[in-house]
Amino acid sequence: MKPGKMHAPQDIQEILVLLSWILLESPQFIEKSGYFQSMSVDYVFGRLKEGLGNIRETLGEQRYQELMRMSDRMQAHFEADPESKTGETRKGRDIVYDMEDILRQVRGNS
Repeated sequence: MKPGKMHAPQDIQEILVLLSWILLESPQFIEKSGYFQSMSVDYVFGRLKEGLGNIRETLGEQRYQELMRMSDRMQAHFEADPESKTGETRKGRDIVYDMEDILRQVRGNS
């Protein structure tokens, strides 16, 4: 089977789906199907940031910048705790919930 590429989200709903996946698979992002063989923290967060860029206009510049900073912090937490033993993973997952709240608020206002 040819390895696939992770789809960059195109709208808020797709970013919410990716955040749910991040929540479940963090901090190591081991993709169990084998289809996405080159999964890494950098790759996953690259897709998230690309997705945020795709909806930048919808978000508005202030929210976009805030979500990008949150993404950076979340990634740093996961990288600091790859075995989920120090509590950093929990902090990263908490950021997922905060990001979801912001995105749902934007979606509700559009």
